[in-house]
Amino acid sequence: MNIIDAARMRAVTSYPDLVEWLRASHLDTIDAMDDLLMTQPAAAGGADTLLIRAAWQRGKQIGIKLITVFPANAGGALPSIQAVYMLFDGENGQPLASLDGTELTYWKTAADSALGARFLAREDATALCMIGAGAQAPHLIRAHCSVRPSIERVTIWNRTHAKAEALAAAAPVEGVAFEATTDIEAACRGADVITAATAAEAPLVLGEWLQPGQHLDLVGGYKPEMREADTEAFVRARVFVDARETTVGICGDLLEPVKEGRFSADRIEGDLFDLCRDGLPAPRADGDVTLFKNGGGGHLDLMTASYYVDRVSGG
Repeated sequence: MNIIDAARMRAVTSYPDLVEWLRASHLDTIDAMDDLLMTQPAAAGGADTLLIRAAWQRGKQIGIKLITVFPANAGGALPSIQAVYMLFDGENGQPLASLDGTELTYWKTAADSALGARFLAREDATALCMIGAGAQAPHLIRAHCSVRPSIERVTIWNRTHAKAEALAAAAPVEGVAFEATTDIEAACRGADVITAATAAEAPLVLGEWLQPGQHLDLVGGYKPEMREADTEAFVRARVFVDARETTVGICGDLLEPVKEGRFSADRIEGDLFDLCRDGLPAPRADGDVTLFKNGGGGHLDLMTASYYVDRVSGG
């Protein structure tokens, strides 16, 4: 069995390469995927989480990721999200590879959003707003800049301003200007692409801030109680998701607008399977606001794990 650690994964990965791999992978069929979510009260308040995500391509491959989310780890020696991934042969069930699931999650999540932006964001985008400055943030910045190399400026907002300043100082992409801000509204209004990766349970991005032509990428919320944007954002935007199965009826960003009666699932214009196979259902007008809800899912983990196995084996 192949053991693929984080260092090996970083050595063989580039965002343009992985984003294209995900695009091609969406042309194939995933026969089954399912999640198991368990939570327990955390000693410091809130909840700790165990999330198990599985996907199966009959006769090809089977994969499962086990993820723990311990928010109290943030800022300490351990990341708040940690994971392991196992890949099996779909014909005989033989274990093929064990991968660092934490590293896989960073790359997969960012490439997922970047693939959405490749279809939905303006090609002449020059300004990116990054909301959140956790471990996922530099990956999202690099991934979005890889599909929109026209980006010249990145503004970072975080609840703890010092973390935003540290990320800006690290400058994850060469040749791009970085700044930290305490004014989230101004940062959103001034961006062409907004990406949010937080654990927020109340909206951070308000629909009234969105400008014609902007693209909003919502990454952090994966549970019913989590929200990064308000209902008005969904009302104003052309809405897309990475997969209907992992977002509709699951993610709070979508659940609350539906509960309020101001949005319905049939307003979702497509997911990545649709976009990769058929493209946009209608051309993007200059003034369109687009919204992409990144819900993740076992199918994306499986696609990404197969990418690493292929690259490590010299494919």
